[in-house]
Amino acid sequence: MTAISRTSALQKASESPAHMPLAAVARPTFGRTADPGELAGIARAVRLKIVRTIALAGLGHVGGDLSVTDILTTLYFGVLDIDPAHPEKPDRDRFILSKGHCAAAFYSVLSLRGFFDPNAVDTFMQPLAALNGHPNRCKIPGVEANTGPLGHGLPIGVGAAAGARLAGKAWRTFVVLGDGELQEGSNWEAAMTAGHRGLGNLTVIVDRNRFQQGAGTETTNRLEPLGDKFRSFGWEAIDVDGHDTAALFAILATRGSDKPRAVIAKTYKGRGVSFMEDKVDWHHKVPNAEQVEIALEELSK
Repeated sequence: MTAISRTSALQKASESPAHMPLAAVARPTFGRTADPGELAGIARAVRLKIVRTIALAGLGHVGGDLSVTDILTTLYFGVLDIDPAHPEKPDRDRFILSKGHCAAAFYSVLSLRGFFDPNAVDTFMQPLAALNGHPNRCKIPGVEANTGPLGHGLPIGVGAAAGARLAGKAWRTFVVLGDGELQEGSNWEAAMTAGHRGLGNLTVIVDRNRFQQGAGTETTNRLEPLGDKFRSFGWEAIDVDGHDTAALFAILATRGSDKPRAVIAKTYKGRGVSFMEDKVDWHHKVPNAEQVEIALEELSK
């Protein structure tokens, strides 16, 4: 597979209207499935789209996008009760991407699930485009909350889960957190509230790739023992391989107890690309044309 050169990529982007209407497509690229092999195949397609999207834009957070891919894929194609044709249906499950800087992964998943035309992702990060660097619920169907400032997603998720309980509704709330953002105190205030209220309809998935911007989490501000921290706040905590779609589906598709659930998904930054994987400098680095070609070839295998 050949890489898109920077020049041709920019030319292609200029031909795509930044204000392309974002509306559900008649036939999504991929539908819902409980088959782990199919989920893994969809995740591969998502990763290819992420690399192309970031190469086209010349901006993004490719390392974290690739680490969270299997989590988002399992949720959107296997677990969440959602309808891309009716993104505001009242009884839908709620999903919040607290690590909003990994928007390229989120937009790739939303588009392939049918919330809007996959070609619209070519407008990622263009001036005034709806698909900017952080998700905006006022502009993008399927987005429940504006995120980007870290530490905000879990408090919103706790409020959503509490609201569902007060209304007597069965829908669930899922929040994906970056591990570095767990250094924000607002997360632990929210965790304490969720544990106190016994919000069993709330599931948090921590993208535990062990890196944040510039360094490892344990060097910057130690998080371990992370599972014990959640348990001390009254949560159920489960460790899982964050790249194993079968294991992820088995946990996420089932409701827990009367406690909120923290799924600590052990992942690798830059997953699937040899020169990016488990390397902190790919937090906010953009591959050049040669690196894009190598990445696409490796992800296509």
